[in-house]
Amino acid sequence: MSVGFKVVIPARYGSSRLPGKPLLKLAGKPMIAHVCERAKEAGAEEIIVATDDERIFQAVRSLGFNAVMTGNSHQSGTERIAEVARLCGWAENQIIVNLQGDEPLIPPLYIDQVANALAEQTLAGIATLAAQINDAEEIFNPNSVKVVLNKAGYALYFSRAPIPWDRETAGQPSGKMPYLRHIGLYAYKVDFLKRYCLWEASVLESVEALEQLRILWHGEAVFVKTVDRTPAAGVDTEADLVRVEQVLLANRQPFNLT
Repeated sequence: MSVGFKVVIPARYGSSRLPGKPLLKLAGKPMIAHVCERAKEAGAEEIIVATDDERIFQAVRSLGFNAVMTGNSHQSGTERIAEVARLCGWAENQIIVNLQGDEPLIPPLYIDQVANALAEQTLAGIATLAAQINDAEEIFNPNSVKVVLNKAGYALYFSRAPIPWDRETAGQPSGKMPYLRHIGLYAYKVDFLKRYCLWEASVLESVEALEQLRILWHGEAVFVKTVDRTPAAGVDTEADLVRVEQVLLANRQPFNLT
């Protein structure tokens, strides 16, 4: 049985590669509309787009979804979501899924799974996902973030480097221990978000350029649920827009991952 959860979608207008990215059209609709639909298909009890831009706010409302105007000084989507939780007066144990506004191909199943993974937790206030890497090239790709877990499924470390390093195979897949790619889909509890916003940035997150390392630096547990495979990539470039639109127009049902 699925747990009740809310989805908050941080959406900024500014983008160095694709200005106004949330409002760019894909298969006849703004990208943010597709993302909201994935959240709806996942069974979210409430969906809110968090933005500091009036154009996005009005567009989302015209699409029939809810939007909240937030401050423009946030350093991360996590901080923006924390403001939404405060403005909405959500309970300390409320589960919120952070869904990126440029992920129109995210499987709704994964949204539901990360929320349920957190609901089963007593140790961690945050849960995320990972999938096994089978391609050696991806292991060495710094844009593919790797994660190593302990035996209970909690993150030991996230890195852009190939971890764990198998000295016998020089980092190639060996079958002894799978390489796991982190999937940037998070579920939080409101009380965790309140603590997070009080923490200073860590040296580790600056070195690796990975915000989630702040959580480990401050001694909090991150539960990681392993899923079957990494979902299709989101939209960062013009080429991504073409790729994603082709998937949407082809009606290939890319969301029914198991």
